Amino acid sequence: MAFLRLLFRLGMVAVMLALLAARPAAANDHTVPSIAPACHAAAGLGTGASAVPPRARWICDNSRWRSDVPAVWLRFEASSWQGQDLPRYFFTRIARFTSITFHAVDADGTTRTRQLTETDGVPFAGGPVFQLPLPEVTRDTTMILARIEAPHSVPLLTEARVTHDPGEAEWTQIDMMLLAFVMGMLVLPLLFDISFFVVLRERFVVLHAAMVSAMMIYVLTAGGLASAFITLPLALMAVLAPLSYAIGAGLSALFLSAFLERGAQSRLMRRIAVGTGWFTMIVPGFFAFQFAWTQPIDDRAYFITFLPFIFVISAAVLEAVLRGSRSARFIAVAWTPIIIASVERLLRGLGWHVGPSSLDQMLYVAVGMEVVVISLAIADRFLAIREERDAALTEAKMLEQISTRDSLTGLMNRRAIEARFDELLTQGFDTFALVDLDRFKAINDLHGHQVGDAALVACASAIRSSGDRDAVAVRLGGEEFVVLLRGENTVERAEALRQAIPMRIAKEVPGLDLPVTASMGVVVLADATRHKMVFAEFYARADALMYEAKASGRNRLTYERLTVFNAAPEGRRDGEERAA
Repeated sequence: MAFLRLLFRLGMVAVMLALLAARPAAANDHTVPSIAPACHAAAGLGTGASAVPPRARWICDNSRWRSDVPAVWLRFEASSWQGQDLPRYFFTRIARFTSITFHAVDADGTTRTRQLTETDGVPFAGGPVFQLPLPEVTRDTTMILARIEAPHSVPLLTEARVTHDPGEAEWTQIDMMLLAFVMGMLVLPLLFDISFFVVLRERFVVLHAAMVSAMMIYVLTAGGLASAFITLPLALMAVLAPLSYAIGAGLSALFLSAFLERGAQSRLMRRIAVGTGWFTMIVPGFFAFQFAWTQPIDDRAYFITFLPFIFVISAAVLEAVLRGSRSARFIAVAWTPIIIASVERLLRGLGWHVGPSSLDQMLYVAVGMEVVVISLAIADRFLAIREERDAALTEAKMLEQISTRDSLTGLMNRRAIEARFDELLTQGFDTFALVDLDRFKAINDLHGHQVGDAALVACASAIRSSGDRDAVAVRLGGEEFVVLLRGENTVERAEALRQAIPMRIAKEVPGLDLPVTASMGVVVLADATRHKMVFAEFYARADALMYEAKASGRNRLTYERLTVFNAAPEGRRDGEERAA
């Protein structure tokens, strides 16, 4: 409990640090409006202002955005900033590109041009955005043209803006604080995973910890929060965000198959889910690198290859819920919001609809909710597994007890005494007394086996209830019992046990014609700690003595005392024999 409290405090500290880091990053509230492009157009490889697409090719609404072309032109018109401060900066969503060329075109045709590359982009903690300086814009400027060469992302185009404020972005201070809070929500489950794994060495705990780590990297990079701590190259952040999401999604499929209870998934569905997990990490993960030679296809391919993951995961969770899985119900609650938000992000990434980057907040919040709910599911599963293990241990103990106890009398059986015999001798149990009920077959023949069993139970009770703490009673089978004794006067105590047997049987089994007596053969080993005899040897000697007692008239004890010398040849023993 102390360890868990420490983890909780560390997690809360992480939340506070994340919130503090987010505050200065968005110190400017959304007070200076940003300006969206009025029109866009796909183009070839021409770079100069003379390569501007003709009027017929410009699209002046939020449709037909493409990132699979050599270049895209964006047009910002002066009418958008009339009466406001002149724009000085360009910003858009972090994604890979080769270069961005800006043209500030004045009314008289004067054009000021600035070409910048990916390395000139400066990410800042105002959302998943980077900014670039524009060429000089004057009151005579009629439009700003931006030519983005080799864009790898549709949102890189749809979310492009120009602004006067260098700290301007579409994300407000509240947005960034929410993102920081989500980051703190991710830290706590990671700490709990570590604590769970210390106690519960299960594969799904490791997979969940890896999944949470991938989601943390995604939130830090895709959300721009990493820029509050460290300045990373734009290309690195552009790759880490989609790559970490692909890895996290793939790990979630592996986690699902490892986490669900046995029988919650069909064998076929489990194989499909595991295969889909690896496919998602490898294929979308490959397109996440956004190589120059994959530019025409990688944006669309990244999102399209995510579709199998969404369909398979949804089907796998649904199947497990229908099979009555408790864990699957937790997962359904956790993953439904993130699947919905991921579909929205997928449609936006494919250009099927256009929306602000602040829509990503839905995905980040869904990620935070997911890991918290799954952490609760792991805690619930932890308790269930512990209960299963406790039940299994209890059952194992019961089975062990059944295998080592006589089912009729409750005494140890021969298997148990043979397994512990050397240990008992070492503990000083140096007297081996073999008890056999006299004429027991006649009881079964005259009164039936039920009465015979009652006599055996009474015999066991007589031996067990003697109150002798230095005696161990065993039923070998049939009407044979063994009593091991240690301490003083073991022969006399064995005789007292033998004499108690007829009285106990007569008391608990009425209706017998004659008293049921017992004969006993006793072997006393002078120095049990240095013995070289095994159970079978003791039994053979005691059995011979017991038959000698029966031959002498039954209802009596015969014993011998043995002295074993280590120096003596094996098999040579000295002793004496005396009839009781």
